[in-house]
Amino acid sequence: MSRSARRITATVLAAGALVAAAALPATADGHGHGHGRGHGKPAPRPAVVLGKIQYDSPGRDNGSNRSLNGEWVTVTNTGRSPVNLRGWTLSDESHRSYRFDLRLAGRSSVRVHTGAGRDNSRDVYQDLRRHVWDNSDTATLKDAHGHKVDSKSWGHHHGRR
Repeated sequence: MSRSARRITATVLAAGALVAAAALPATADGHGHGHGRGHGKPAPRPAVVLGKIQYDSPGRDNGSNRSLNGEWVTVTNTGRSPVNLRGWTLSDESHRSYRFDLRLAGRSSVRVHTGAGRDNSRDVYQDLRRHVWDNSDTATLKDAHGHKVDSKSWGHHHGRR
């Protein structure tokens, strides 16, 4: 191989190594793997979110179990994979809290009712004897580590999250 051919080969190899080295930190530091904050990328949308909320029980709020179960909060797993909700909490502004002990299948929802009932894959019950969700309130969903996953407000709080 001639001297000029060796120089060209060495230059090409060096340039390739520089390009590879420049690309390495972008993948090694976690960017592009769900850590999009701070670099103009939006934070990833959580797979588990709060859905529809029935805060004003239909009919008379007479404190009956039927009236209590007429108010509920829907928790939805928008992802394909199941999510273990054990230790997650759903709370209101007064810090009344429900602790989950279930696995939520992918692309499914569970309703959290206020009153008593038999838990199943679609409905769980807080077993409370008083209404939780006021006409102006905020529902907050936190994971097992206490990190806020989602919240929804209504009444005079509507629009605040």
